[in-house]
Amino acid sequence: MPTAIAVTSADLVLPAPDRHTPGAAVLHPPAEAGLEASLAATTALLERHGHLVAVVPSWLPPATAHRLRTVRAILETDRIALVDTDLPPLGTAVLVRQLRQLTVCDFSPGVIASAARLLSHYVYAGALLGSVAKLDRIPVGLKAHARSWSPSAQFAVLAHPSPHLARLGTAATGVIPPGPAFATHLTFARGQLSSDWVAAELAPAWQVQGVMENPLPDGSARWWATPKLVEFAAAIPDVSVLHQLVSSVRREECGWCGFELIGDRCGFCAAPLAAPPPEVPAARSRTGS
Repeated sequence: MPTAIAVTSADLVLPAPDRHTPGAAVLHPPAEAGLEASLAATTALLERHGHLVAVVPSWLPPATAHRLRTVRAILETDRIALVDTDLPPLGTAVLVRQLRQLTVCDFSPGVIASAARLLSHYVYAGALLGSVAKLDRIPVGLKAHARSWSPSAQFAVLAHPSPHLARLGTAATGVIPPGPAFATHLTFARGQLSSDWVAAELAPAWQVQGVMENPLPDGSARWWATPKLVEFAAAIPDVSVLHQLVSSVRREECGWCGFELIGDRCGFCAAPLAAPPPEVPAARSRTGS
């Protein structure tokens, strides 16, 4: 069985793009499952799949993140990877879908776990917001704060890979956030904001190859500091392109736990890749002595 990908809530599991992509396991938070149930569920996943890669967003409640680390510590196993991400909720769900796609490829568990950091660089995640008055995830100027009090205000906000904020309905340039320079599909989810801007204007401007609407993740309103939003995320949809991208990165072996990795950090033990030893200049040969 392929490596299991796990999340902490079912709303981070987007529909599979094809019949080959497996789903994701849901590791329930402490409010929904006791420690014994969590241990049993995780043990069953390891017995079935061999390895588990759990995506741990930075916006998770501390108790939920602590439960994941507690389960790994109690089981005393090196077969669980806890992969951190700073992506917003819908962007996290898109990243999870990409990791699910990679599990059917010929990659080892270590490569899949460390690929999360690589793939996150290619996820363009943002939202159309009705207010930025309480938004603290990206820099917000005083003018934008003041304009948030207008009932008709709307802001185009890109949080990742680089922050961008512009008010819609102004003559200012740069209303459309800078988009990806590669082929993507756009996923969006509506909150309490009635607008077709994402599908009608952003998608054509970004030249996406497809648009899909999904329910809004539960954590989105909290992450964006307002329920008046339409969240969006554009990412590479094609598993063959994802495979090529990951395959193009040199694989190394973690000096601490022995798993394969790409990039500069192990996905399982988080140990940094050891720097190669400095080259010693070759001694000059003496001739004619």
